[in-house]
Amino acid sequence: MSVAGVAVTGLSTACSNIKSIVQKPEKENLCFLFQGDSITDGNRGRNEDPNHILGHGYCFAVSSRIGADFPQYGFQFINRGISGNSVRDLEKRWQTETLDLKPDVLSLLVGINDVNAIIEGKEEATDAKTFDATYRKLLTLCKEQNPDMLIVLGLPFFFASGWRKDQYEKWHPIIHERAEIVRQIAADFNAVVIDYPQVFEKAQRTPIDYWIWDGVHPTAFGHELMACEWIKQVSKRLNFLKLYTD
Repeated sequence: MSVAGVAVTGLSTACSNIKSIVQKPEKENLCFLFQGDSITDGNRGRNEDPNHILGHGYCFAVSSRIGADFPQYGFQFINRGISGNSVRDLEKRWQTETLDLKPDVLSLLVGINDVNAIIEGKEEATDAKTFDATYRKLLTLCKEQNPDMLIVLGLPFFFASGWRKDQYEKWHPIIHERAEIVRQIAADFNAVVIDYPQVFEKAQRTPIDYWIWDGVHPTAFGHELMACEWIKQVSKRLNFLKLYTD
């Protein structure tokens, strides 16, 4: 398996309880690309060290699970998330760090830094219309390059936890607006939607600080929730992943 460096240690979790592979992948040598900000970045390595290159977040959890269970199919897993990135930052590097990598599956989670720029009154802050237009531009370029590309869009989220516990009323209306924009874009591009806000809402039988430590960034346990939901939703389009959910 090509790893663009990936450490594929299988994870035994609540969403991975397989006995045998019941359906082969529709295609071999699939390239899975994860793009976004710090939540995707996960403190990933910046060299070819395969032990760290996928980071330590949901990208690692998804990739290690699929890679370990399907080693014979040549899947490639790439993490190009960069901490602090907004949708405009992604636009600047989209050609070299997305299009040139020619992904078959593109997973994108972005929006929290766009909202942070508004909250902090930064010069580079963009309004909802610009966020929407820029996001659509990126996906249009992908579809022009590969009409069959499977696009997976995560909804951005914010919760009242950690040192941002008292900032919920300030953040929530704006992040919710961006999430609804992404939801509509997903519908227009026939993309898979990963409703991360709902995932964490449902998990609040346990205090939110257990899942998200500073309002924005998940803990290891929060990343596992994200990974399970990612696989659950993407399995509706990649049938071979249903072995994790059936």
